[in-house]
Amino acid sequence: MAPTADQVTTALGGVLDPEIKKPITDLGMVESVAVREDGVVAVRILLTVAGCPMKDTLRRDVTAAVSKLDGVTGVEIDLGVMSTEQRAALQTQLRGGVAEKEIPFSRPDSLTKVFAIASGKGGVGKSSVTVNLAVAMARQGLSVGVLDADIYGHSVPAMFGVADERPTAVDDMIMPVPAHGVKVISIGMLKPKRDQVVAWRGPILDRALVQMLADVYWGDLDVLLLDLPPGTGDIAISVGQRLTSAEVIVVTTPQEAAAEVAERAGTMAQMVHQRVAGVVENMSYLPCPHCGPEHRIEIFGSGGGTRVAETLSARLGYPIPLLGEIPLDERLRSGGDLGRPLAMADPDTPAAQVLDKIASTLGGKPRGLLGRQLGLSPVGR
Repeated sequence: MAPTADQVTTALGGVLDPEIKKPITDLGMVESVAVREDGVVAVRILLTVAGCPMKDTLRRDVTAAVSKLDGVTGVEIDLGVMSTEQRAALQTQLRGGVAEKEIPFSRPDSLTKVFAIASGKGGVGKSSVTVNLAVAMARQGLSVGVLDADIYGHSVPAMFGVADERPTAVDDMIMPVPAHGVKVISIGMLKPKRDQVVAWRGPILDRALVQMLADVYWGDLDVLLLDLPPGTGDIAISVGQRLTSAEVIVVTTPQEAAAEVAERAGTMAQMVHQRVAGVVENMSYLPCPHCGPEHRIEIFGSGGGTRVAETLSARLGYPIPLLGEIPLDERLRSGGDLGRPLAMADPDTPAAQVLDKIASTLGGKPRGLLGRQLGLSPVGR
């Protein structure tokens, strides 16, 4: 005789999520179970995200668990994706039902400017732009923090020269690592080993982002920069949900292929109700080593940044400026490799000057004492 649906569900209780290490039945991942008269069992499993890297493992484990039951002649598995509400319920469950800590930058009265540095694809120098903008803003007198939200490809610590540093924990509070006048935190600093690989999925990615926002003592920042992973995946969505007031900076390179993909990153901002503050064109041109900077050698073509700004302006319905065109400079690359950002090491170079101008446009002036909590209390006379 074929097993009952309850028997199949009980068997599925022995299947653990490959990453969370809890039964998939407890996590709400089993949406339905049906047993046909011929003994074929149909199971619908809900993945946390559409591109789950562990889906093949889940499929294999579910098939193995159900196939052990007497009377099963076959197993059919249908993979779906959790809704936003289901993911939120899972996150609450993983927190043990305890309300998550408050993210200070999401408060309505927060005076910190938050910029999410995004790109449609990798390799356009997004992290280099983030690090050098942060240093340039700090040199202009602003209190600046950088959150390396590129969980898989975190490169910000090395570019700041603090790849081997570990943040100090004070009770349940994490202190960011200071580097060149900037407060820095990255998942790379929280790993036991520098070369350890991070292979997380939706809910855990979101938890990591929340931890770095809420558990880190950032202090009173003028500006917080988030270095997002390329593309329009889980982290971009989480940032939109967690930091609704954050503005997006789209980084592209001049060529057509990069510009077209960069437009998607800007469009993603609209989908999560964020505003695009501007576009930065990196690797814009090579100043001629013989004729001088007036002669531009356009190695990667031209016009990509302008096209992205114009397309997004038309698509989103408000003017989006091209904030700057950063020229190619070998020192920008070597500074990142050595942990000495160009904006600090060689501030008079053409690339550093463009970055300084962009930083001034975005950061504005320090707030002084206006709006700050001074930490003072009245005393009796």
